[in-house]
Amino acid sequence: MIADIVVSILVLVGAVFALLGSIGLARFPDLLTRLHGPSKATTLGIGGLLLASIVFFSTRGEGLSLHELLITLFVAITTPVSAQLIAMVARRTARGGSGSSPRN
Repeated sequence: MIADIVVSILVLVGAVFALLGSIGLARFPDLLTRLHGPSKATTLGIGGLLLASIVFFSTRGEGLSLHELLITLFVAITTPVSAQLIAMVARRTARGGSGSSPRN
């Protein structure tokens, strides 16, 4: 019973954060501010849903569910990297950069 309540709360919190991140993606005016919705709130939403899945399958199965931990690790690594790359490209194109930075 307690595990069901914990899972329900985590699913609800995760869904609210995912919804807020999606609304932020649709409502913010430009690309750089739109990055905040998916990269922050939606990541927290996915984290809440994955925690709910860990609790649910760990209490119902034969042991600790590790698949969700791998998904969480993947999301935690790839989300900031992709947001950083998108921001760098947006800054470069806003400057009218021709690709003549020292990193090329």
